[in-house]
This record gives sequence, C-alpha cells and structure tokens, in this order.
Amino acid sequence: MHLPGTAAPPIAFAGSPIDRADHIRVDPAALGNLMNWRARVMNLDGLLPEFDEQGRLLWHTIADVPEDTELVFLGMMDDKAHFAPVPAEGASGPAMPRAWQVMQMLQPEDLAIYGGARSLVDWHARHRFCANCGAPTKPAKGGWQRNCEGCGAQHFPRTDPVTIMLVEHEDKLLLGRQPRFPPRMYSALAGFVEPGETIEEAVAREIHEEAGVRVRDVRYIASQPWPFPSQLMIGCTSVADDPELTIDETELDDARWFTRAELEEARAAGEHGTDLLYFPRPFAIAHHLIAWWLDR
Repeated sequence: MHLPGTAAPPIAFAGSPIDRADHIRVDPAALGNLMNWRARVMNLDGLLPEFDEQGRLLWHTIADVPEDTELVFLGMMDDKAHFAPVPAEGASGPAMPRAWQVMQMLQPEDLAIYGGARSLVDWHARHRFCANCGAPTKPAKGGWQRNCEGCGAQHFPRTDPVTIMLVEHEDKLLLGRQPRFPPRMYSALAGFVEPGETIEEAVAREIHEEAGVRVRDVRYIASQPWPFPSQLMIGCTSVADDPELTIDETELDDARWFTRAELEEARAAGEHGTDLLYFPRPFAIAHHLIAWWLDR
C-alpha cells in the first residue's frame, strides 16, 4: 500500500496477501482438514521471525511443530493454510532493536504477514487467563477468539487506535521528539484515542496536551498497522492559527516548527540526516505523512 501522490515506499505492515478466510475460522471441521502436510507454520523465535537472505519469511510444516503448540490460523495463501505458533510469553516492553532490523530486512508483503501474525500470537501469549474470572482460556475460531473455561466469557484480539498527526502553520510543520528518540530525531505527534472520543477530538486533544497548540480542520490521510503490540496508527493532518508552543515535558523532550526547506533537506540527506534533523525512517507512517505534505 502506497500513499497516493508520493514517491515513498509502501507503508510498512500493510498489504498482506493472505486471505483471512473467516468462513474457515468458524468451521472446525474445515480447519482441521487444512492442518495437513501442505500447511505452513511461520518460523518464529519468540516473537521474532526467521527469514532468508532475500528477506522472505521461513516456514515449517505442521509435522515440525510440537503437538502441544497453540497454532493461530492466519489464513490461506497459494492454496495452503498458513499458521503461526503462540510463544511461551508475550512482549513485555517496546520493540527491541532486533525488531527494527527486521522491519528493514523483510520484503514488504512478508513484513505485512509477519506484522499481523505478531500482533495475534502476542495477544494469545498474554491472554491465557480470563480477565473476568481468572480461569484458563482456550483458543477458538482458529485463534481469532479465546473462550473462558470457567465463566464462558469470550475474548477477542484487540487493536488500539492511535492518532498520529501533522500540524501545519504558514507552510511549516510541528514535529516533536520523545525522550527515547536519538538526538536530532523528530517525528509527528501521536497519542492513543481515549474512550468517548472521535478521531478528530483525539487529534486536537493530544496536540494541545503535548504542545499547547489549538488546531482545526483535522483530516484523515492514511493508516498503518503497528504490531508493537497491536495498534492502528491513524494518520491525520491539521491546521494551527497560533504557533506559540507550551511543551508538556513529561511527554516530549522538545517540539518545534520546521520549514519546508529544512524538511526537504533532511529527506534528501537520508539516514544520515542534517545537523538539525533526522527524517523519520521509511517504515514509520510519520515518514509517509511528511512526504505527502512535501509532495502535495
């Protein structure tokens, strides 16, 4: 998936070629028939994928997987059923450095397949017990549900919506840097959508909370699945009339307005950046949003 009107690479984790085959998920007999010698199981080391020198995912057969392994049905591809194994433990923190390497080495379609699988198996690893009564849960519907053995509650994989947004004022963009960012790295502001909010309200609230700026004319641009652990980044743009900043230092180390020329220079400099700024990496939707703004 590309952002229209830009020369940017495909949006990372989007564009999976897998047919999720919901009609098979709900049919235990049909699913059982597909768990045969032709089925493929993703090679995972915990939550990290194994892949070849060309950046293609490596797959086991069903026979290579221990019998007690929980398998999640990813869907159909090339007339074969594809599965992923649930690891012993889920993620306990932000993405590891190795995961950043994976994002740059996997082919786009394989990265999309892996991203969906990672979100799903991570959720299973962290939801082996019922949030309602504490009893053990078991996979159902090919791994797209877990059922409680105690109270009968049904649990479903979750996706957390996150707004990530450009703020424009007189041909400048507002970007911020979080404490965990390396020096000179700035990106679009972002934050979780809270209960009872529209996307537009979340954009306006987050920008005001983090940078003290009021915005209008919020518009949706594009989205990106982000499997760390399972978010949907909702890319938007907005307009500010007053550029004065009041930075929330518990959220940001810094925020500032960048001119079009400064952003163009940083993009041209690539991974080395300029003395002022690193342009966001291509696997981040912030890269695509800023490129879209520059190329309009």
